[in-house]
Amino acid sequence: MNSVKLPQYSWFEPREVEYRLPDDWEVTIHNIAGYDKPSLTPEQINKAVNSPIGMPPLREYARGKKEVAILFDDLTRSTRVYEIVPYILEELAETGIGDDQIRFIAAIANHQALDRASLVKKLGENVLRRFPVYNHCPFMNCTDLGTTSFGTKALINSEVVYCDLTIGIGQIVPHPQYGFSGGAKIIVPGVAAYETVVAHHGGTHEPWKQERREQGLPSGGYIEGSPVTGDAVEMAKMAGLDMIVDCLVNVWGETAAIYAGALEPTYAEALQEAKRHYLSVNTGDNDVVIANAFDKAAEYSMAMSSAMPALKPEGGDVVIITNSPSGQDIHHLFDSFGKTISGTLGRSMGLPPHIGKLIIHTEFPELRILDRYIDKDRVLLVSDWEHVIGLLEERHGTGTKVAVYPSADIQYYG
Repeated sequence: MNSVKLPQYSWFEPREVEYRLPDDWEVTIHNIAGYDKPSLTPEQINKAVNSPIGMPPLREYARGKKEVAILFDDLTRSTRVYEIVPYILEELAETGIGDDQIRFIAAIANHQALDRASLVKKLGENVLRRFPVYNHCPFMNCTDLGTTSFGTKALINSEVVYCDLTIGIGQIVPHPQYGFSGGAKIIVPGVAAYETVVAHHGGTHEPWKQERREQGLPSGGYIEGSPVTGDAVEMAKMAGLDMIVDCLVNVWGETAAIYAGALEPTYAEALQEAKRHYLSVNTGDNDVVIANAFDKAAEYSMAMSSAMPALKPEGGDVVIITNSPSGQDIHHLFDSFGKTISGTLGRSMGLPPHIGKLIIHTEFPELRILDRYIDKDRVLLVSDWEHVIGLLEERHGTGTKVAVYPSADIQYYG
């Protein structure tokens, strides 16, 4: 029997699920290059945190600091923040910084706030008992730090600005707009005001994007010297981001490598490794592409950018597998909030003409996600896998060429 086993339920007792495929289909599996890289040991995590790039060890750098903000990403990322935090706290304690000088802030950007259960998953029970943990709110309490050279007004979380030591913990993975996440993104959009993110994602860089589109060049993905990234770096510096801890993850979202240290040199090293680690193969000649979203199961759309190019030019069908028991994350910038209203940059998108059907397979369906598409007749929300196979068999016969991407939401074609 043809079948594939794929990781599911990130943050909710992750496990493999087997998906049956017709025996007469030609199926290939394309993992990211570092899919099976082992997770770091506690000793390796400790070494990475205590030997930062481009700055003295935290136990020296933090001396004399009065107020500490530790920023971390949300459940739309698989970063095991709880594995890293103990070593940062040990370093801070070495300098005499007390618990009452430290707070944690969820750098949720324009996503929904994290409840206690989610915060425990990210940080561990002990952190919530020892320290105050807050959600960033993009709609209030942000300080104007001025305007970047690109023209974006930098409005940043006032609590972050108040602190004289800021540490950001996140992951570096492929991203459709920035090319790769991590680095300055923990500040922008992480703890930036809604107004700032609207400008940064939209108006500030639209002329540059439009010029590239007119030249037949990509306006998203990894672009050397992208002003979008440069703008974010400027704002991170304005906000006083002292140290980043960026993780590379394997197919299970486990911590496979850590790059810690000063923003620019650390991110530069992490980026070079990320390009190798997340590389996958695009044959570009498939009848059906099955794109699994595990790391970002709560943001399944992140799998679309790598799924679409893998179809043959004449067209075919895309299946997105996304199983997040907590549902799809609410994004205040892009999501709809009614049949007639949406976030400032929210808009329904049309599918490329070479996609026949987009099938979103999830055990946790939400009809609202269909608001994202103009071509609703070409988008199907299906909970039963056998139903998915039945729909595909109606459209594809013997010898159907199928590409399966176990980490479609974090892969990179180069």
